[in-house]
Order: sequence, then structure tokens, then C-alpha cells
Amino acid sequence: MLIRIQTFLKEEKGTGTLMALFFFLISAVIGGLAIDFNKAMARRTHLQVTVDAVAHAALYTRDRKSREEAIAKALEIAAVNLPAARNGNALIAEDIEFGVWDAENSVFTPDPSSKSAVRVSAYRILQRENAIRNLLLGIVGFDTFDLRRTAVYITYKPTCFREGFVADGMVDVQSNNSFQNGFCIHSNDHVKVSSNNFFGDNTIVSMPNTDHLQLPRSGFETNIGLEEALRDNGYQIMVLNRLQEIVTNLSSNSTETRPDYITYGGVPEVLDGKQVTGSEFQPGKSYYVACSGNSTMFINNGGVIRDTTIVTNCPIKFGQGTTLENVVMATTNTGDKSVSAPSTLQLGKNDKCAKGGGAQILTMGGLDAAADLRMYGGQIIAKGNVAFAANANGIEGASIIAGGTISGTSNMTMGFCGDGMEDSFTAEYFRLAL
Repeated sequence: MLIRIQTFLKEEKGTGTLMALFFFLISAVIGGLAIDFNKAMARRTHLQVTVDAVAHAALYTRDRKSREEAIAKALEIAAVNLPAARNGNALIAEDIEFGVWDAENSVFTPDPSSKSAVRVSAYRILQRENAIRNLLLGIVGFDTFDLRRTAVYITYKPTCFREGFVADGMVDVQSNNSFQNGFCIHSNDHVKVSSNNFFGDNTIVSMPNTDHLQLPRSGFETNIGLEEALRDNGYQIMVLNRLQEIVTNLSSNSTETRPDYITYGGVPEVLDGKQVTGSEFQPGKSYYVACSGNSTMFINNGGVIRDTTIVTNCPIKFGQGTTLENVVMATTNTGDKSVSAPSTLQLGKNDKCAKGGGAQILTMGGLDAAADLRMYGGQIIAKGNVAFAANANGIEGASIIAGGTISGTSNMTMGFCGDGMEDSFTAEYFRLAL
């Protein structure tokens, strides 16, 4: 018996089978890592792309509609990208949370009433019975991968749309102008600059390709600070897409666009547009001024107009020295000079950047102003071109947005105010925060 035991222990037959089994297990693990892990990573990428798209759709819809409508729209996107037949309940309504984003600490706080941020999560996990099942790694006891992906989208307003010149076409800045305190000039085409201009700290001059900047022969030498201000950038000017809707809401005195200084909540009072004076517009009320034929609404006495909204189908011509304080004036006229003014048109109250007191002019056409355009918390939005002559002053809050070109001549001073632009019309922009 002892001899048989010793012989058995020395026997080497069958070792190849054990080695083959060992190498098979190693191959299974390596193959599992190559196949199952790569499959899981592909599913992970797909989940991430989906939550990004769903979050964007949710926040974009929430900007204009109810929370329930936003969630429903987001789930439509999710159903296309993560069909339940293959993914189970990977993304459900409870996975879409609106809230507030703390950028400094990168913290999301749920708030169902918020429109400023949304967090969307998607899951392929055992608890939802939709984990990613493995083919080869299951042989060594690793049956599934759990995947979780999250995206946070937030709204923001680009600085250029708060205070600055923004045009879909060219922005033409001529000579002897000063831009200070973070003021922004942007064109979706190109910017043209003449000589002897000053661009202070934190100013921005942007366009899709800064190689298209037009300069005189003196170049940067006579445009101090311009080279440091240049940025490559492009924007979709979304507020222009909303302009017709904004004007329509104003014409019905809708709560969507009614400023706080309008205390009368009824239908706007209708006036004949042949000739009106500023004194006809009573504070706290809204107006619709009607024109027929080729008539023009001429505000003939200058002076100060306060605390009113005025919508018209007329071209608007201001008298010399007109000042608008807490006023929204809009026209549906599409002419190149649907709004025009001789010298010294003032938009907003000269109140050193205090809140309130601003004024907005909206036009479906163009605006042309003579010398000494003054903007103190003032905004101009035009579907067409905006042109103004020398000596413009926007050191205390100026925003000009044009679907065409912006042309300013000489001796203007523009600067970033920071406050006093609260009643400006804007559109939300969206970006991925997490």
C-alpha cells in the first residue's frame, strides 16, 4: 500500500488537464475584461449622453412651460434613447429633479419650483433589475455591472447680452471711443474697428474667428487694450427669436411681460398714432398706438415719459431731447428706420446704476439715432440694423442687440454697470455644470 501511495504521488498524468483548466479561467477573465468591460463602458457612455440630452430638454422646456410639461418632454427624449424593452426602468420621472445649483461648492439643491437648474440620473442596476449582464465574467462569479450616470444642466446669461453690443452682422466701431469696466462687443460675423479707441480691463471683443477682425493700418497700436480683449466666440441670439412673442405679450398687457411699474391690469388703451405727445401717456398704464397707411407716430414735444408700456404698428419718431424712464416702447414696423430720433434721446434714468428707472426699445425693423444717444440702464433690441452717431454715452448700463449690424461713430463712452438692467429682455442660455 505504501508503494502504491508513493507511486500515485509521483504520477504526472492528467496535469495537462489542470493546466488547461487554469489557462481557460485566465482566458475567461481576460476575455471578460475585453468583452464585458468594454460593453459596460459603451453602455455607460450611452447613459451619459442620454442624461445630458434629457437634462437639456427638461431645462429648455421648463423655461417656458410647467414642471410637468418639462418632465413629460424629457421622458420623450429618454424613451427614444433608452427604450424600456432593452433598458428597463433606466430613467423615470422621479429621476428628473429641478433645483438650484451652487457653482462655488458644486452642490445641487432640489427645488421643484426652480427654473435655473435640473439634475437627471439614469440607472442600470440590480435594484431595478436592469443591470448590465456579463457573458464571460459570469464564469468567475462576476455576473453584472451596475451603472449610474448623472447630469446637471443650468441656465446662465452671457455677459455680452447683459451689457454690450451684440449683432448677428458686423459691429462697426469707429474712432475715439472708450470701452471700460468689462463692456462687451460681439459679432456673429466680424468686428470692424477704426483708430484711437481704448479698451479697458476685462472688456471683451469677440467673433467666431478673430482673424476676421478689421483694423486700420495702425492696427493695435492705436487701439489700446484691443488685442487683450479679443476672443473667439459665437452665440445664437435667442432673444431675437422671442422678440415677436415679447411684443405680442406687451400689446395685450400680459403678465408675462408686464413691468412692476404698470399698475393697470386691463386691456391697453388705444390711441390714434398720427401725432401724440409724451403727456398723453399716463404713468402706470399701457397703450397701443394704431397707425394706418404710411403715417408715423411722432412724439413731438420731447420731455420725459415715465412708467408706461407703448406698443404700436407705426414707425416711431422721437422729438429732440426725449427721455424714457421706466418705459418699454415697441413697434412691429419692419422699416429700416422704424425707430428714429434726432439728437439727445435718453433711455433710462441717470441714477448711477441704481435699480429701476431703465428703458427698452424693441423693434421688428431698424433703429437710427442721431448724436448724443444716452443710455442709463437702457436696452435696444432690433430685428434689423442699429445705427447711432457721435457722442453716445452708455457708461451706466447699455445693451444693444441687433439681428443686422450695429454701427457707432465717434466719441462714445461705454462701460459695464452691473445693476440697473433688471427690466431688460433676455433669453436663457444652457450649459452642462456636472
